Amino acid sequence: MVISNKPLRFIVATLVACLPLISFANPEQDSVKVKTEVAHEAAEGAHAEPTDVKSEIKEFINHHLLDSHSFTFNADKESGSHNGFSLPVILWDNGLQVFSSSKFHYGEETAEHNGNFYVLHHEKIYKTEADGTLTEGEHGHPTNVTPLDLSITKSVVGILFVAILMFILFKGLAKSYTKNGGIASGAGRIFEPIVLYVRDEIAIPNIGEKNYKKYMSYLLTIFFFILFLNILGLTPLGFNITGNIAITASLAILTYVITTFSANKNYWAHIFWMPGVPTPMKFILAPIELLGTIIKPFSLMIRLYANILAGHVVLMSIIGLMFIFKSWIGSSLSFGLAFVLMILEILVAFLQAYIFTMLSALYFGAGNEEHHHEEAHH
Repeated sequence: MVISNKPLRFIVATLVACLPLISFANPEQDSVKVKTEVAHEAAEGAHAEPTDVKSEIKEFINHHLLDSHSFTFNADKESGSHNGFSLPVILWDNGLQVFSSSKFHYGEETAEHNGNFYVLHHEKIYKTEADGTLTEGEHGHPTNVTPLDLSITKSVVGILFVAILMFILFKGLAKSYTKNGGIASGAGRIFEPIVLYVRDEIAIPNIGEKNYKKYMSYLLTIFFFILFLNILGLTPLGFNITGNIAITASLAILTYVITTFSANKNYWAHIFWMPGVPTPMKFILAPIELLGTIIKPFSLMIRLYANILAGHVVLMSIIGLMFIFKSWIGSSLSFGLAFVLMILEILVAFLQAYIFTMLSALYFGAGNEEHHHEEAHH
């Protein structure tokens, strides 16, 4: 990977991996039904485990789409055993509160720490009394205080893993360049063509020969970061990192910030005072153009989030059909369709990394476009 010596570029590259670490779990997918002291028995029925296969599949999909405060490989409902490990819970609630998520016992018990009591409900942590009661609001959501959650969740573990993997891989690639006179060796031979492709087919055509180098660190980092996270989401480990809108929003904000602060004056002139446009129209078009600068990163966020999330839902739904058909014909067809869709999802993983990087390069290129004097004469 191209590594810049300038502090600004190093900070930008570091932020790519660090910003999502403070993001929160995905919001709940369904209306929250919680127990209250008045309607205790009714709430217990609402929280009962799903009894039919379709409900169990839906519950499993919803659980997969959420972030998690523990890492579970598999669970046995009959015995109540869970295979996995707990993760650190870090809360800001009248000071820093740090404890293990094992205290929640996978959301089944109330956790006590320093005299404070917390409940894990739909992967959100609420502050409660010792009995663990959650009060229900007007729209069925808990009204309990939610402390600032900075926990090391399952998504954060995945992000840290990808960050370390990228550091090891591309540090080895850089060393092989130095050692072998510009020739990659080992695993670097796999990634060198991709690095060159990003440079020659994405950065240079969209940004230009003059300015592309100062964006290469970011473009390469964002491409491989998204690619590795997408691939990680296709493994049986159950990660759904790029299907979390908080993660994609963090990445889109980085692109917006870099575009905004690295753009030249010609870029802002075309937004606030377009050349060759009648003066009355400039006052009308300026707010629209300014709004467009915000819509661009918003589209980046939604595109990546929606495609990855939809892929996970469809793939798990098709796999779930094998347990619904209960016949060798239907299950075989579902397995074959899931296999084909998995191959398609691998293509989507590469495609979404490419699209995000390509559009970021387009925005950088627009921000550094040189002024054409002939435009002022039309």
